[in-house]
Amino acid sequence: MINKKVNNVEEALNGVKDGMTFMLGGFGLCGIPENAISELVKLNVRDVTCISNNAGVDDFGLGLLLQNKQIKKMISSYVGENDEFERQMLSGELEVELTPQGTLAEKCRAAQAGFPAFYTPAGFGTEVAEGKETRDFDGKMYVLEPAFKADFAFVKAWKGDAAGNLVFKGTARNFNANMCGAAKITVAEVEELVPVGELDPNQIHIPGIFVQRIFQGKNYEKRIEQRTVRQKKQVWL
Repeated sequence: MINKKVNNVEEALNGVKDGMTFMLGGFGLCGIPENAISELVKLNVRDVTCISNNAGVDDFGLGLLLQNKQIKKMISSYVGENDEFERQMLSGELEVELTPQGTLAEKCRAAQAGFPAFYTPAGFGTEVAEGKETRDFDGKMYVLEPAFKADFAFVKAWKGDAAGNLVFKGTARNFNANMCGAAKITVAEVEELVPVGELDPNQIHIPGIFVQRIFQGKNYEKRIEQRTVRQKKQVWL
């Protein structure tokens, strides 16, 4: 069995260069590849294109790359809670391609499955469809969307083994699963790296064939993007 395990994040990101296109899993701050993002900041790669649902917050996640002006283009579904993302987009400093969320997920999945493109009704008749092929299917118009092309996909999983098999936990599964195998090289960071054979085959979400490198991450913060708590009622006796 092929051993995909690498010793650390530095080894996992070997080959990363300026001008590349990266996929980064996660939704907001949930399930983001924290170690890979920190290493990208450290490597100071420039002029990169990032494919991610959004860019986290100003001082965490992809927001760190934005602060350092390392990102040339963001392909996302929304600006979210990141003020710096909004500022750079409105000022023209950052190229932004806003994509319907379902289309964004499917463009990842299509790349994963080896499909060059697919038709979707989302965005027809709007700016999203400008310059794209459209076609009528049974009286309904569809837009032809190309699959993504990326150099690296950085994903975060709960558990994994040396063969690259991955198990996600809860909503951290989000875009991570679709991005596995959707780039030339998929790098998976996991909270717990176990020996091959320890994972229950029925619990594996992504088989190792979609992963080229895997390592055990560390020092996860797992920040909460928006914390909302119920006001405690005062009881008078």
